[in-house]
Amino acid sequence: MNEEFFRMVEIAQQEFYCSQILLMMGLEAQGKQNPELIRAMAGLIGGLGFCGKTCGSLTGGACLLALYAGKGSEEEVEDSRLNAMIRELVQWFEREQCANYSGINCDSILENNPKNRLERCPQLVYQTYEKVKAILAENGYDLAGQLEV
Repeated sequence: MNEEFFRMVEIAQQEFYCSQILLMMGLEAQGKQNPELIRAMAGLIGGLGFCGKTCGSLTGGACLLALYAGKGSEEEVEDSRLNAMIRELVQWFEREQCANYSGINCDSILENNPKNRLERCPQLVYQTYEKVKAILAENGYDLAGQLEV
């Protein structure tokens, strides 16, 4: 494993979860902190507040794409490719990450067994982060948060 994976494990040991970890990694790559955003991401963990719905790695990954390409103030303009980037992530997630499961929900991925979280989630979060980075790079973004021209 690499440094990023070990950093994610370190964040998880501080009792942060999938969606929070992804956004913390993105913010750290930009040299930023935003506790309010990380707190808000808690609404996505465990499939929307541990309801077992859509995996927080997927929803967190979509939010991470939007952190880079979305609109955050009146002066900004959303990247017109954002929705296509999110669609690419969702299609990849369904095809590559959830092929062995019955869907993209946490309950499906964990097969209704919370013990599977320790085995499955770290790799899922890491691979989602790697895919988000690849999508951003394909669209001209570097991890420092700049759109390359």
